[in-house]
Amino acid sequence: MLHHSEVAKHADADSLWVIVKGKAYDLTEFAPEHPGGQRILLKYAGKDATEYLPKEKHLGDVDLTGMEIVAKEETQEEKERKQREANKPAMDECLSLYDFEAVAKSVLPTAAWAYYSSGADDEITMRENRNAYQRIWFRPAILRNVESIDFSSTILGHKTTLPIYITATALGKLGHPEGEKNLTWAGAEQGIIQMIPTLASCSFDEIVDAAKPGQVQFMQLYVNKDREITRKIVQHAEKRGIKGLFITVDAPQLGRREKDMRQKFADEGSNVQRTQGESVDKSQGAARAISSFIDPSLSWKDIPWFKSITKMPIILKGVQRWEDAVLAAEQGLAGVVLSNHGGRQLDFARSGIEILEEVMRELRRRDLLKNGFEVYIDGGVRRAGDVLKAIALGATAVGIGRPFLYAYSAYGHEGVIRAIQILKDEFEMNMRLIGAPTLKDVTPDMIDTTALGHRIVEGAPDYLMRANYEPLAGVGGGLGAQPRLISKENKALL
Repeated sequence: MLHHSEVAKHADADSLWVIVKGKAYDLTEFAPEHPGGQRILLKYAGKDATEYLPKEKHLGDVDLTGMEIVAKEETQEEKERKQREANKPAMDECLSLYDFEAVAKSVLPTAAWAYYSSGADDEITMRENRNAYQRIWFRPAILRNVESIDFSSTILGHKTTLPIYITATALGKLGHPEGEKNLTWAGAEQGIIQMIPTLASCSFDEIVDAAKPGQVQFMQLYVNKDREITRKIVQHAEKRGIKGLFITVDAPQLGRREKDMRQKFADEGSNVQRTQGESVDKSQGAARAISSFIDPSLSWKDIPWFKSITKMPIILKGVQRWEDAVLAAEQGLAGVVLSNHGGRQLDFARSGIEILEEVMRELRRRDLLKNGFEVYIDGGVRRAGDVLKAIALGATAVGIGRPFLYAYSAYGHEGVIRAIQILKDEFEMNMRLIGAPTLKDVTPDMIDTTALGHRIVEGAPDYLMRANYEPLAGVGGGLGAQPRLISKENKALL
């Protein structure tokens, strides 16, 4: 026997219980599919919904003798996906971040893969983020004492076992029922800082509550058109112990991620939208569905206001040229993230690693690093060697997003732990081989950036990346034909 006070605790989209004629019902999974939308169900969440319809609309009891209960028919696509999931490789067979991506591509529902893996327009920038790292070559130093290797670091003064952080990515429950909490648990286990996304599937408090005592977390912020809502979010985050505010500045409008737009978004949206009653347009994919509240009027004039409402260090996430990095430093901010949003915003925007070289040059020229201003990058990182190239160019740390999404989509939080352990193994090997016992020994003379700005020819094709890349357009079929994956025959020609 449940007491009504227990039912009252389940009053949001993450756990939606209602009472009908004295009986409690769990409608959490049903709510997103409710023909009338889930808003009416949320109205009665945790309450007695017996009077959901006026009494005059009640027709009386129904004799259910002999009634056949019809279960929702499982599609052939879903049956095949579940079969692939049952036959997926053991986790210890994954030897690189690419392996997690390949498994995730196999086991994720089509719409989830489309959202996680899509880039803007022709996805040139998304691929360039990866290619740019492959135009930087090492210049290893020999006969250095590399018996003991130390790759620990600090970010905004907080210790981390690696010069990386788990960057913000939206809608974690598309990949796993526990969503972003997988990243929280793995970060705690491995000593890695997590950045909590505004558009998480889990609520902000759920993610913070999942952290271990003393675990460091940052917050990524999409700025709401309603500044009072933004103020409450920021100040609540600070009250809960968040150690850094990363304001996303590269998304006044979300880019056209066509692979995602082809999918009808079936999820209920991010937790922020569910709790604030934001509308969700499900007709153009996940990205468009969850972005209606973002303020395109955000400008440099708002920076003083943000500094007035919080004592957290403020970092601008999505800086794409050195002039804006200089402005951020001159305005007394704590740092910038050089990022093109994982190639999901403006196609033909340059990669973070390419921008880093000129940003550090201009900051040093103006002596703007003396007050602890830190520079981070994200996008395209798949190996520890990528991170070391960024460190050599002057980055404090590197954000990694999609690879950890793929890891927990495939294997839960244990997958993220395994992915971080792989990176640690790669760090130890790479640092020994370039002759750097500590991160301070990773210096600009250890890399050759001569070809960094040459974006025309791909000199060393990355076949592992290509194996996971899914072309936007289908092949064959006339007008109205359903998009399909590129054929094995044509793929062999690439």
